[in-house]
Amino acid sequence: MTAFDVSERRIWDGRAESYARTFARLCARTVPALLDAAEAGAGTRLLDVGCGSGSVTVAAVGRGAAVRAVDAEPGMVEATRRAAPGVEVRTGSLPQLPYPDGEFDAVVANFVLNHVGRPLEALVELRRVTRPGGRVAVTIWRVPGAPGQALIGRAAEAAGLTRPEWLATVDEEHNFPRTTQGLAELLTSAGLADVRSEELSWDHHADAEEWWAGPAAGVAAIGQLVNSRGPEGVAAAKREYDVLCREFADAGRGGRLALPHAALLAQGRV
Repeated sequence: MTAFDVSERRIWDGRAESYARTFARLCARTVPALLDAAEAGAGTRLLDVGCGSGSVTVAAVGRGAAVRAVDAEPGMVEATRRAAPGVEVRTGSLPQLPYPDGEFDAVVANFVLNHVGRPLEALVELRRVTRPGGRVAVTIWRVPGAPGQALIGRAAEAAGLTRPEWLATVDEEHNFPRTTQGLAELLTSAGLADVRSEELSWDHHADAEEWWAGPAAGVAAIGQLVNSRGPEGVAAAKREYDVLCREFADAGRGGRLALPHAALLAQGRV
């Protein structure tokens, strides 16, 4: 594993429930488009990689697909098992999945490439477990992000918080531009054909306290930044956050925020 992979395991260890209560609803927003891109329907043998709290798995089962799921975090595995009883959910991580070559008609990964140290190798592995003619579809967050994505980071910066030294970034030789073109080129480099990439944008509506709860609980890299100086740092960032939230007030809905987000969706054929 790369240093980035190691820090990701540390970030997510034991945080499945906090994620389910906070950021899971945001990440579920792209699920219908992701499954459309994978052409998931009745009888499709589909693998949900990085299944998280189970939003993709549940939606795919609802379409009649024959779904299996996998995640690196045991807590996420248990969450998906609870959400989708009867679905086989296994523990496993990219770039080595516990499935044979060509096992699936479609493989999807919703906001998973953001969390791997070797994105190209991860995509090659998604292609490996997909049958010839099958489809691979992925989403990632766009960089630079939309204003709603930057809100908590701005609050942390205003509070003088700095990124913990142990919190690694993707090595430059393994990184790629988080743009529609950059993601498309990554899929092409992984050997996928008929590649298409597009941007998805929307306003995520959330209660201000709900949106703060995830980072305050240490969820994701932003949560590690918010907690980097202990309770005093969290409180300082929260004070800045409360001020910045005024920019995103959801008109006519007290305490609610309308947070612009932008993601990328790419698909290709094996």
